[in-house]
Amino acid sequence: MAFREINAKMVEATVTPGQRLFSQRGAMLAYKGEVSFTPNTAGGQGGVMSMIGRRVADEDTPLMTVEGSGTVLFGHGGHHIQVIRLAGDTLYVEADRLLAFEGSLQQGAMFLGSQGGVMGMVRGQVSGQGLFTTTLKGHGAVAVMAHGGVIELPITPQRPVHVDPQAYVAHHGDVRNKLSTALGWRDMVGRGSGEAFQLELSGSGAVYVQASEEKL
Repeated sequence: MAFREINAKMVEATVTPGQRLFSQRGAMLAYKGEVSFTPNTAGGQGGVMSMIGRRVADEDTPLMTVEGSGTVLFGHGGHHIQVIRLAGDTLYVEADRLLAFEGSLQQGAMFLGSQGGVMGMVRGQVSGQGLFTTTLKGHGAVAVMAHGGVIELPITPQRPVHVDPQAYVAHHGDVRNKLSTALGWRDMVGRGSGEAFQLELSGSGAVYVQASEEKL
């Protein structure tokens, strides 16, 4: 496993020859050994389509490709860091919450409307997080950022989970999302976070929720 949690706000990554890591620019705190950091405008292994997805979502800051032999300490802005391990499944995570991930994972971008229909599109407007979510698929580890700590909530067919859109960090599994609200269309668009609307996640999997609604 590439990442070791040092404390709530810092992780250590082991870099070995022939294997790559990707990190958010500015996330490197310190390193030991022969390690290089190179901007990667193609967005990991996602290629051109991943890059287009990030551009459309106004996420034009390139990832850094981390290679060599040594160890790197990652952290960013004093945010809480959660390490998520994937075993062949897909993680959906807001791009600005990605701290670092192993190069063995395939990166892509998903249009929220493809899962939540029109309501998924509205969710992007309400949360201020855009209409695209980054996907990471395969076997490997991901370090994500959040405010005030993270809790993992299981999602089961008998018990969907309702999350404030601004408290959402990431989810994985066979999960569908939709925005439910007590307000009408015109009342909902443009409003801030609160009890008037919530993101409903149903199916089988888990969702990661942060303790604060503050944006990164």
